Amino acid sequence: MKLFQRLKIWKELKRLEAKVHENPSPSTYVDLGQVYLNMEMTDHTVRVADEGLSLFPNSEELRKLRKFAQKAQLNAKIKDLRVRLNKSASPKIYKELADQYLELGDFGAVQGIAEECIRRFPEDAGAYFVLAKARLTNFYRDMSSRDGLDAVRGLQRVVDLERKNTKALKMLAEVLIRVGALDDANEYLQRAKKLMPSDRETESLLREAQNGKRMQGSIDSMFHHVEERGTMVNASIAADKPQPRVAAEEAIGTVRDYLAQLVEVDGVIKACYIKGSKAMVKGDIRDGNDGFLRVVRVVAKAAQRVSRRMDIGNFSKASIDGEFGHICVCSFGDVVAALQCEFGTPVDRLLADLQELVAGSLYMSRGAER
Repeated sequence: MKLFQRLKIWKELKRLEAKVHENPSPSTYVDLGQVYLNMEMTDHTVRVADEGLSLFPNSEELRKLRKFAQKAQLNAKIKDLRVRLNKSASPKIYKELADQYLELGDFGAVQGIAEECIRRFPEDAGAYFVLAKARLTNFYRDMSSRDGLDAVRGLQRVVDLERKNTKALKMLAEVLIRVGALDDANEYLQRAKKLMPSDRETESLLREAQNGKRMQGSIDSMFHHVEERGTMVNASIAADKPQPRVAAEEAIGTVRDYLAQLVEVDGVIKACYIKGSKAMVKGDIRDGNDGFLRVVRVVAKAAQRVSRRMDIGNFSKASIDGEFGHICVCSFGDVVAALQCEFGTPVDRLLADLQELVAGSLYMSRGAER
């Protein structure tokens, strides 16, 4: 950059800094952060974005600025590590590089770097660990049995090479608990407990392994079962947080009553509440093969996957219009509530009602499961 251009940018920088202090707003913070980006001062851009978000936490522009600056930081670190790797390769540099790609979300690059490290340093556990973490992230996101099984094999290799790696032991135990392999999980947790007797996370996982749902068959079949259902056998841990105790019958009754009330609204034809492979229905629904139920399942699952893959947040609600009228869908995790209604029915209000049904049922069911 020429000296004149740099002086001009510095002048603009000082003006924007004064404007931010005199009249703070999301746009002034974004303008200031953009100038820092132009100066390749990404650390300052992240700082400015953080300051702006502390005042304007709902600003989408500031979130985008921060994400872009963090991505630029990661790319700069990757470039530096690549240079160091070309000069003198070592497992440590390979691991740092793979970690940066993992944070960036480039799982293909993570796999390539980790596999190259494994070929050159086959007895180093670091590359196996990073590769396993990437595959585990993919499994939790997409419920892909292949990713889950590859993650388990990778973590098993890590704990074989580093028998005192408690982090790998706990990660391995947790994913096994999620798919219902409780006995295998307990074996790894006992090893972790011997290494860290008073670790609270290990204790929480041990309670899950004792009280969770146990699946029969091989570990491979358990992962395939999770992929087919689209949900984990055992839900995530709510570690050490007291939950309200509600009878399971009460939770089910509440959902049934709410569905009945929705169907009584003028214009509503049918309604359903789906959790995993089970569905509760009210209204004009013939059987489990009803087209409405199939549409709801496909739309909810597809929207959840697309939202995760595009990194645009979590799918929560939507309405579909057609010759049939409107189909309103509300989703959270493995729970979906939906209804079909005629044209002219207040869709926004019905979507709000469905959100209330999902939120209330999740609150009730958590208490019932404990």
